[in-house]
Amino acid sequence: MGKVKASGPLSRRPDNSAFKQQRLPAWSPALSAHTLLPLFYALATLCVILGVWLLLTVQNTHEIKVDYTNSGTCDKCYELRKDRQNATVPCDCQVKFEIPDNFTGDVFFYYGLINFHQNLRLYMDSRDDAQLLGRKKNLKNPSSYCKPFDYVNGVPIAPCGAIANSKFNDSFVLYFEGPPRATVPLYRRGISWYTDQNVKFRNPTTNDTFTLAQAFEGTARPVFWQRAAYELDPSQPNNNGFSNEDLIVWMREAAFPNFKKLYAVLNRSPSPFKHGLPAGVYTIDIKYNFPVEYFRGRKEVVLSTVTWFGGKNHFLPIAYLVTGGLVLLLAALLTAVYIRVGKDGRNMQGL
Repeated sequence: MGKVKASGPLSRRPDNSAFKQQRLPAWSPALSAHTLLPLFYALATLCVILGVWLLLTVQNTHEIKVDYTNSGTCDKCYELRKDRQNATVPCDCQVKFEIPDNFTGDVFFYYGLINFHQNLRLYMDSRDDAQLLGRKKNLKNPSSYCKPFDYVNGVPIAPCGAIANSKFNDSFVLYFEGPPRATVPLYRRGISWYTDQNVKFRNPTTNDTFTLAQAFEGTARPVFWQRAAYELDPSQPNNNGFSNEDLIVWMREAAFPNFKKLYAVLNRSPSPFKHGLPAGVYTIDIKYNFPVEYFRGRKEVVLSTVTWFGGKNHFLPIAYLVTGGLVLLLAALLTAVYIRVGKDGRNMQGL
């Protein structure tokens, strides 16, 4: 026979089982000074050791930032870009800087923007992921999320949206002044995430008789671009269209208004760059295209080495040291209270 349910006021009472009546065995530690204080001191020691270790690691990382917004000969380009009508007018400039110490190992070349908010929701939504996958239907029928950067004069934009339209389009050539003077070899491939390059961004299908330019026929380039998507990298035919790595890096939005994005990696094959960047004077030739006056921003070039911990960032080491210091201070305070009060609290009378 089935279980007979009780009726009346006892009908809602839980079953008389160990689980429902909370009689299962459990560990209920009785914390005391002899167990708690060693734990606090061990935790403080661990945090301090990790903080010192990470701080020493960060100190071995070299980084230099060069703000070129209106530095060197870029002041004329800065003034030129204030007028939107000059958006397509070419402007080249140079900035010199010095690296005081050798940058040993792999060196990464970043561009940085200050006060550019890529994390606004409407800005982040302004894209068509189906179009970026190279689907023919979406290539000429961009998503409504891309408005107002979906059509120009009735012609669909590819890639559409505010993110693609605002793509960073400055380019750089780095020179080591030596002696002798030499062009710093920069490797421009492999700068994007593997999943982005192989999963999220694809070009329309092409073959030997159907080129990428033909696939983009009937579309327009974004309003503020100087080249069409299929002409982004004339030197690398496989680095054009939606598979262009500069575009892919830019389309991954930054979380904060001040950020840097990878532009290139030092090619350490030729001399004198086999061990990294030697100390000395360097010159950057810049094709100055990206305006920053409209959002009161700044532009910079960042050269950095990395370790297993990443780039130069003092936040985590300082956080560990501060946490370790606070825990150690709390442990010392609890120790003083324990010594003053005693185990059973018998010395409370003298307080």
